Amino acid sequence: MGKLGNISGKDAVKVFQKLNWQVIGQVGSHVVMVKTGMRVNLSIPQHKELSVGTLRALIRNAGLTVDEFLTML
Repeated sequence: MGKLGNISGKDAVKVFQKLNWQVIGQVGSHVVMVKTGMRVNLSIPQHKELSVGTLRALIRNAGLTVDEFLTML
């Protein structure tokens, strides 16, 4: 399992876009993303550095493993 850390909200959005997630808007400081066939929305805070727990939860909700996410980074 790879190491999560020092990943910004902007970088996380780019990775999810590579995985066919689409930005549908922004609510405050959070970018909201959806993907066809998925029942969940991702709400990604636009911080300079995401906490490991938040990032891990986003990855899990997207149906990915940490290693899959890190290879796309």
